[in-house]
Amino acid sequence: MSATPTISVLFVCMGNICRSPTAEGVFRHFVNEAGLADQIETDSAGTHAYHVGEPADRRASAAAERRGVSLDEIRARRVCDDDFERFDYILAMDENNQVHLLDRAPDEHRAKVQLFLNYASVSETEVPDPYYGGAAGFEHVLDLVEEASRGLLETLSS
Repeated sequence: MSATPTISVLFVCMGNICRSPTAEGVFRHFVNEAGLADQIETDSAGTHAYHVGEPADRRASAAAERRGVSLDEIRARRVCDDDFERFDYILAMDENNQVHLLDRAPDEHRAKVQLFLNYASVSETEVPDPYYGGAAGFEHVLDLVEEASRGLLETLSS
């Protein structure tokens, strides 16, 4: 196994405090469980700079923690131009953020930008933003993110 990860994945939502850090934390947890941490790099970012430097939303962290996933080390950051070169997969939580990413992406990197739920066996196409809702919204996000993370890991492992 190489010291440098061979596959890199960036999860993206709007502010990088709810959905994308949840996706980063859950996917990293699955990668670690599969023994692939030295092969797969994970990160998250937001299309907007509303929360740069802040930790994940406390409700997202609490919901993830109940499932054995820590978001404690994750800090919000904004997508930067280098991300399009650096990451192999740039996975948007919803179509609005996918459009923002596609508008910024250089032509040669546009194919990297996809919806995260493309990797899930669910009827939904977007991970809904739980920010203005209650605890059930964060649990639903986790359900979707876990499903998509399993599908993504299976895709990357094959």
